[in-house]
Amino acid sequence: MAEKETTPKVTKITTQKRQGRYNVYLDDHYAFPISEDVMIKYRIFKGMEIDKKLQTEILAADDVSKAYSRALTYLSGHLRTEKEVEQKLRENEIPEPTIEATLKKLRELDLVDDLQYAASYVRTMARTSDKGPVVIKRNLRTKGVLENDIETGLREYSAEDQVENGIEIGEKLSHRYRREPVSKMKQKVRQGLMTKGFTGDVITQILDQMHFEIDPELEDEKLKSEFEKVWHRNRRYAFSQRKMRTKRTLYGKGFQSDAINQLLDQQENIE
Repeated sequence: MAEKETTPKVTKITTQKRQGRYNVYLDDHYAFPISEDVMIKYRIFKGMEIDKKLQTEILAADDVSKAYSRALTYLSGHLRTEKEVEQKLRENEIPEPTIEATLKKLRELDLVDDLQYAASYVRTMARTSDKGPVVIKRNLRTKGVLENDIETGLREYSAEDQVENGIEIGEKLSHRYRREPVSKMKQKVRQGLMTKGFTGDVITQILDQMHFEIDPELEDEKLKSEFEKVWHRNRRYAFSQRKMRTKRTLYGKGFQSDAINQLLDQQENIE
């Protein structure tokens, strides 16, 4: 009659060089490595019997423990979204079931919270960047945050704060385009604010509160300089067509119609 197969017993547990890691021996043979928290969870001790089913369960728990440690290192000092943590674990070639179990553990301990992340991200961007809510929303989507969490997080960036920040950004933009006609300057400031993620209504409020300084002498100097270049460029056309083309070009650049007409009248007298 065949002898009944005995369940392996823990005969030795030794520490690894890595802190918090141990080697488990069954029947005097090395069996598997294990973390301290898993060892405590399963109450592994010398003399304990561990069958194949339990060993498989212990090894799966240890995989989660290792992934959890890597996630904690990645989270250290920074808030991260679930998607970012998931991508980081995937880069380490951790199996999907282990990733899912790790994320579940992180959620339960409030170590990943996309709503909290969204609110913190919006506050930081509002305080330290020149980006409006449209760009902020796009960035959060890229980071895997869901729409509801994004919309809730954006409440941290009030319309009043957007206008206040937008005015400061608009002033910098207007300085950059200071050699443009005022109407063209306003147009470029509007375009710049849109590119940075501010919405139309907010941009209108920003422009209404900005002070676009008009220097008549500088405006006249700009117009004359542009007029000379455009008038010369259109020299091959008949006089009436030359006038029409020149006026259309200068008007498109933001110069006032009356001022353009004055220069055209002067040119007509010369001709």
